Amino acid sequence: DLVRFGELMNQSHIGLRDEYEVSCPELDALVETAWGINGVIGSRMTGAGFGGCTVSLVIEDALTEFINKVNEEYPKRTGLQHEIYIFKAEDGAGTID
Repeated sequence: DLVRFGELMNQSHIGLRDEYEVSCPELDALVETAWGINGVIGSRMTGAGFGGCTVSLVIEDALTEFINKVNEEYPKRTGLQHEIYIFKAEDGAGTID
């Protein structure tokens, strides 16, 4: 249930930001930008907080828009450069024959 998973990702970021206060303006800028893109299922900070990375679940058809919007908005909002790493879900580890 990707929609529910995305909702939980979003709620998790809000909790980390508001209840635990471990986010920062730079992470919030990435997440808020992602939330504004049609085709982003969910987005949240990841790692130890206070800077670092976010993870966003993006429908493949929305990936170009996601990249373009983040490339445009993040430097504008933060004055910083960023890196985007694209990953695709796979079946996971298994036995090699």
